[in-house]
Amino acid sequence: MTRVKMRTAATLTVAILTTVLTVPAMATETPDKSVRVSSYKGSTLEVGDRSGLIIGPSGTDYTVTSSNPDTVAVEQVLTFWVAVAKAEGTAEITATNSAGEHGSVTLTVGPATPAMPETTASGDSAGLTDNMEIRQEMIRLINQTRKANGVSELPVNEALMNAAQACSNQRYTWHHAPEESKAAADAGYPYGFGGNLTVFTGTADAAQHAVDNWINSPGHFETMIDSRCDCIGVGMTQYDGITYCYMFVGIPNSVNFYA
Repeated sequence: MTRVKMRTAATLTVAILTTVLTVPAMATETPDKSVRVSSYKGSTLEVGDRSGLIIGPSGTDYTVTSSNPDTVAVEQVLTFWVAVAKAEGTAEITATNSAGEHGSVTLTVGPATPAMPETTASGDSAGLTDNMEIRQEMIRLINQTRKANGVSELPVNEALMNAAQACSNQRYTWHHAPEESKAAADAGYPYGFGGNLTVFTGTADAAQHAVDNWINSPGHFETMIDSRCDCIGVGMTQYDGITYCYMFVGIPNSVNFYA
């Protein structure tokens, strides 16, 4: 059953929570690695792709290297690391912290394919990969909050990232549960999920503003630190001075009836 909770604040701040079409199930715990590395676009890239690297635990400085920079180079953009697919082949990307702990991900690069037209909405940002630095910062802040509350940080799920961005591009100011569930299913996420939505005036410090809204709302906070969840996706759209933010957290072995 879909449940929707909606709160609206006076300054066009809307913070809304729903758990979408989920049947809870026990998640199997896996051992936590010292350093976790994943690629936003997955482990298979095309020549010319740029993929943000998600490295955890958050709040730590890392040195990131590539075993084959001619195939996959790494670049630091502000506080984030990006993998750049240069040529066909395979490379291991390794992140190392100051204590010498490290983790890695293997990326395989295939040939580039012709770009398909992307369906977008009019506005300041509409593509599924727009505002990636702000969205990565949202994920960092959410994982920082989870860690501070004794639950595991969440790896990025590309399908939930795309679904959350597709929903934020619609500029919803309250939850549209069927559309959100269909967006997740269409993006390829097969299970149920929990969702937070917040809308506020202004575009500055958008990631911090969104996460603060959810921290300060008990229902949203509970969704953000739900120990059942095993992955995350976020979306953010800015239009006419208003910011729309979604957070989807995956709940394994639960049901999305649109999938």
